[in-house]
Amino acid sequence: MYKRIKELREDNDKKQVELAHLLNISQQYYSEYESGKRPIPVEKLKMLAKIYNTSMDYIVELTDEIAPYDN
Repeated sequence: MYKRIKELREDNDKKQVELAHLLNISQQYYSEYESGKRPIPVEKLKMLAKIYNTSMDYIVELTDEIAPYDN
């Protein structure tokens, strides 16, 4: 999961500070998400899925299908 959020960020040409701002957390806090030092709350996973237009399942590696689910 931690590797995947880093890959999504890099693939979207974003910096940690940008994601931290969107998630309303500090860059240090976000860095700890990517390094696996801090668990990612479900609400933040939900926000990341919306930011990247993917599913939470993709972020947590339950699927390799990056496309979001149909609503």
